[in-house]
Amino acid sequence: MNLQIFFNPKSVAVIGVSKSSSKIGHVIFRNILDGHWKGMLYPVNPNAETILNFSCFKSVLEIRPPIDLAVIAVPTEGVLKVVDECGKKGIKHIVMITSGFQEVGNIELQNKLLKLLQKYKIAVVGPNCLGIFDGYTKLDTLFLPRYRLSRPNPGGISFVCQSGAVGSAILDLATTEHYGFSKFVSYGNALNVDEAEYIDYLGNDPTTRVICLYVEGVKDGPKFLRICKKVTKKKPIIALKAGRSPAGAQAALSHTGALAGAAEVYDGVFRQANIIKANSLEEMFDYAKALEKGMLPKGPRVAIVTNGGGYGILSTDAVAQYGLEMAHFSLETEKIIAAVLPPIVKVHNPLDLAGDATTARYHAALEALMNDRNVDMLLVIVLYQTPIITTDIVDTIIELNDLKKKPIVVVSTGGEFTEVLKKSLEETGVPCYTFPEQAVRALKQLCAYNAKNHRK
Repeated sequence: MNLQIFFNPKSVAVIGVSKSSSKIGHVIFRNILDGHWKGMLYPVNPNAETILNFSCFKSVLEIRPPIDLAVIAVPTEGVLKVVDECGKKGIKHIVMITSGFQEVGNIELQNKLLKLLQKYKIAVVGPNCLGIFDGYTKLDTLFLPRYRLSRPNPGGISFVCQSGAVGSAILDLATTEHYGFSKFVSYGNALNVDEAEYIDYLGNDPTTRVICLYVEGVKDGPKFLRICKKVTKKKPIIALKAGRSPAGAQAALSHTGALAGAAEVYDGVFRQANIIKANSLEEMFDYAKALEKGMLPKGPRVAIVTNGGGYGILSTDAVAQYGLEMAHFSLETEKIIAAVLPPIVKVHNPLDLAGDATTARYHAALEALMNDRNVDMLLVIVLYQTPIITTDIVDTIIELNDLKKKPIVVVSTGGEFTEVLKKSLEETGVPCYTFPEQAVRALKQLCAYNAKNHRK
């Protein structure tokens, strides 16, 4: 099955484009336009002559050029007729936003739709989905307006999400948190293209470095396990299983028609497939940030550098909690660092550069640790509230990170000034976190993924 057409079609027909700017079809059409996707775009509405200065077609059958992808946003009762017309037109890929199928108990209609898709050999994203977004081709079929939902910059994270609500909130947050996205797909009921097939496609996608999966229920367990085992050998998959409680499982059934299954079964499958299990959305994207931007460490030994003693202690506790190791600096490293520190400051791990730490002091310490064979990873805490630290600390960290010798993650807690500097780091490939525990959890996953998937 060629899923590439979903993300990089040459021509798209949006079926159900209304003149009203508040209607879903109109929003989708506007989003494709405003996203600056480069391709042929056709609005379909039997009751309109023009929409947004585009000539309208009464049916896809009236469009003379071939159509790669149809986006369907018509009422439930009109779906079968529209899909039949798509089939006769030769369209093989559909994104179906329309809901009202198995998720509300309308299994008969969903079965009729499935038979029609099988008749014309059409692959469908959905039904009952938010749509798809590609950070590189700029195709944006999401039905939420851009002024309400920001679109993230291009990057290496691809997100396969069964829930449109979860997906939309994360996409919006991604812009603020400086995550970069390759692809996003909200697949809803997964009628004839399921989560395993999206994962299989993304495993071979050159712009995807890490795959995030929010799943309520897997359609074909053996296929899912087989594909994920294969993909995790090439790139990490981070999964969040929703519907773990009995009440949550019932909610999933009425949400997307998903049979959630026992949480313990999913945990076992995740272990067998080397999938990284996330316990929350926050964990999922904390891990994704490090795995997308950071290189893999050679071992579990962490060096902590801070200008705030308390943060060093919290980070040390987290290293112990998550099963990593505190690095023991070499004698040469200790000498280099001692030469730039006040005599009263002792050189040990965690390395407290003191509240009067300067950028030069950070640079000397970090450079020495980057060259220390006893150190596998660096956790750099920079509290920008101290008056002596200058903004060129950002350039120092970027410079050392660009050497690609070992992973660096940064912890900075603060308000507007801190966020500006964190953005500069994030945009140049340095993962940043607000609290030490987040950073150490992410380092743990870098280490664990390397150990599981890159054994000799």
